[in-house]
Amino acid sequence: LTLYRIFLKLPFFSNLDLFLFSLIAGLIVYWLIFRKKAEPIPEFKKPQTTRETSFIDKMKKTGKNIVVFYGSQTGTAEEFANRLAKDAHRYGMKGMSADPEEYDLSELSRLTEIENSIAIFCMATYGEGDPTDNAQDFYDWLHEGDADFSGVKYTVFALGNKTYEHYNAMGKYVDQRLAELGAQRIFDLGMGDDDGKLSENSWVCLSLSLSLSVCLSIRQYELKVHSDLNMNKIYTGELGRLKSFENQKPPFDSKNPFLAPVTVNRKLNKAGDRHLMHLELDITGSKIRYESGDHVAVYPINDSVIVNRIGDLLGVDLDTVISLNNLDEESNKKHPFPCPTTYRTALTHYLDITNPPRTNVLYELAQYATEPKDQENMRKMASSSAEGKALYQSWVLDSCRNILAILEDFPSLRPPIDHLCELLPRLQARYYSIASSSKVHPNSIHICAVVVEYKTKTGRVNKGVATNWLKNKMPADNGHKATVPMYIRKSQFRLPFKSSNPVIMIGPGTGIAPFMGFVQERGWLKEQGKDVGETVLYYGCRYKNEDFLYQEELEEFEKTGVLTALNVAFSRDQAEKVYVQHLLKKNKEAVWRLVHTDNAHIYICGDARYMARDVQNAFYEIAEELGGMSRAQAVDYIKKLMTKGRYSQDVWS
Repeated sequence: LTLYRIFLKLPFFSNLDLFLFSLIAGLIVYWLIFRKKAEPIPEFKKPQTTRETSFIDKMKKTGKNIVVFYGSQTGTAEEFANRLAKDAHRYGMKGMSADPEEYDLSELSRLTEIENSIAIFCMATYGEGDPTDNAQDFYDWLHEGDADFSGVKYTVFALGNKTYEHYNAMGKYVDQRLAELGAQRIFDLGMGDDDGKLSENSWVCLSLSLSLSVCLSIRQYELKVHSDLNMNKIYTGELGRLKSFENQKPPFDSKNPFLAPVTVNRKLNKAGDRHLMHLELDITGSKIRYESGDHVAVYPINDSVIVNRIGDLLGVDLDTVISLNNLDEESNKKHPFPCPTTYRTALTHYLDITNPPRTNVLYELAQYATEPKDQENMRKMASSSAEGKALYQSWVLDSCRNILAILEDFPSLRPPIDHLCELLPRLQARYYSIASSSKVHPNSIHICAVVVEYKTKTGRVNKGVATNWLKNKMPADNGHKATVPMYIRKSQFRLPFKSSNPVIMIGPGTGIAPFMGFVQERGWLKEQGKDVGETVLYYGCRYKNEDFLYQEELEEFEKTGVLTALNVAFSRDQAEKVYVQHLLKKNKEAVWRLVHTDNAHIYICGDARYMARDVQNAFYEIAEELGGMSRAQAVDYIKKLMTKGRYSQDVWS
């Protein structure tokens, strides 16, 4: 084909060109005529993989009639899907959990071939109402496709957080779209709020039309202890490929993170009892690309003190090499975490041991409590009764008890460590808004974070896993490089395509992070001679002389005109607290002109529960007062800005 294109494009040929062309053509003709007849022309096929992409064929082969698909970013939806699939047999059914990324979802219409079949979708929502990474293709296919799902029975359980603007958007969309394509909704959409207690127990009862009262303890994995395994075959913290941390190969992603050396780690605040920090990760030679507004995901490790204490309480040798193998040989998920490995590695790198355990973990562990009172309390907290829910809320959630605290406070509870490892959820990557621009820092990614540490109601001190681990990642010393396993998570939080559009950025505290990248990029664009619109920042902190992050850099940006206006709310420098929303209302005329007349883009980063809501209310009030709108009209006005991509949020709770 290449020769043919060249032939068409050249106006004339030399004798050598014609000779070579004739020679190649002759060889092709010779091969066609004189090749061995016993060798038929092979039919082109896609390379065969060992992974089965037909979930229908797999369900038929394994006798399953329930398939539970999950869209999961942090592991909660996947954990819930696995539990649903595992528990199905309690109700006379057989279930399998499935990652939509691994199967051909167009086969959903064939589900009617399996008697008494149900498709359950456990769908989490990410960011601005987006699908999770593993559900992106499924979402695109649903959005663009025109399938006929007549006769397919389904139900959807959405997992989200009410504090976010787009609460359970993905679950709602999947539920609505499947119905539009003819599928039969057998139970109403379940809405899980992770800010409170996920209402899975009552929803599962409803979904399977049976009681949860006959619960048995069912193991999904069996333990194999290795006594003479070659150390080179044991996982030591890798997420995917064995030895991937020793022999790094791009492309780098969630299954293959890049070990980025830490080149800068400095404290940002000048005083106070908090520790706010700025880190810089070197990505030279990694081929990693990022844009302002993207997130960097880092994989932390658990505190060795907690790991060792769990080992001591359970009386086990943490350096025992083990594998947990799925009892369902047909399952794509062979192990709950990379195996073979040691208990120490599992508890350090792979399992979440610092968050309060969910109710299903308490229920499963209760059987190992030798004191009847302990067993009764654990089962009560795992029940769907009002008393049980209240006890779980106060004793576990409000008191911030992790699995170690529960083992300490229930002295008779000493479960087998392999069952504990099976039940605990996976330790997830932590996402940070990147605090730099790749235009200015192509080989470096900046992180701005606050170290999490607090005292619980039980008197224990809880520490944030990732921030305390990052705090101790100091730059290379004595030839040793401190590294962070990381990858990039693309975001929709983007500067306007036209640099001439004004931007209004609102980011108190560490919410300043993406705006450091935005301001750096606007400055770079100015240096390139581009027409750059007004760049306005609203930042907030407690005290000017204590935690005004990046003060020198921001004031320099204002001095050079990169920042048109730097508005800072110091909430505690005066008797009456002042926050960013107060400054927005104080500057309402300028804000309204930028938004309504000059087509400014609005960006908000930081706390979702209070700040983002209060800022949005401030915009409603400005639209009402200066736009002559009713509250309903003002709400609609802001909604339209969101739809047009002119009101973007990067928030967390």
